[in-house]
Amino acid sequence: MCLNVILMLESKFLKVKCTKCRNEQIIFSKAAVQIKCLVCEKVLAEPTGGVADIKGKVVQILDKE
Repeated sequence: MCLNVILMLESKFLKVKCTKCRNEQIIFSKAAVQIKCLVCEKVLAEPTGGVADIKGKVVQILDKE
């Protein structure tokens, strides 16, 4: 199991790669609901009440620019 810890004060959008099918999708760092891969339905993120517990691999942190 791959756990990525993201320490940030601001919420960000993250590009996350599924560890099962390698699909990449954009998710919110402070997700309030469970996020599943759109292709294989593996859980990519679990809500924790703050920053989500990311289960996939974070490929990129997206900025406002």
